[in-house]
Amino acid sequence: MRFRRFLITLGFVVMAACISAGQTPSTSETGIEGVITISPTQPGPVRADSPGSKPLANTAFAVENQTGEVTSFTTDDEGRFRTSVPPGHYKVSIKGRKSSIGHFGPFEVDVAPGKMTKVQWDCDSGIR
Repeated sequence: MRFRRFLITLGFVVMAACISAGQTPSTSETGIEGVITISPTQPGPVRADSPGSKPLANTAFAVENQTGEVTSFTTDDEGRFRTSVPPGHYKVSIKGRKSSIGHFGPFEVDVAPGKMTKVQWDCDSGIR
């Protein structure tokens, strides 16, 4: 009887270990994450009570390496983004740009293996 209880308990322990091992989150994601802002937000002098920059919300960007576009992403309402890319050197710039006013990249970034590279980029709206 003791041996049977031992086997049942051992079975539950092994099953629990297998289930928890299968649910271990991956910590080796590689890519780029950060915030993109834009400034100035209005023409003329910036008043002391108004922000000099704001998040660049809902804007599409292309991520390119030497061979061309690897992926793209769109910033959220707060200018944040996160995208997975393999390790390497990349240039990030706004997608589908039709105007020559302002500066929206390219921003250069080096991505290391197993690491989310954090960035904070500021675009120039071109208004003065």
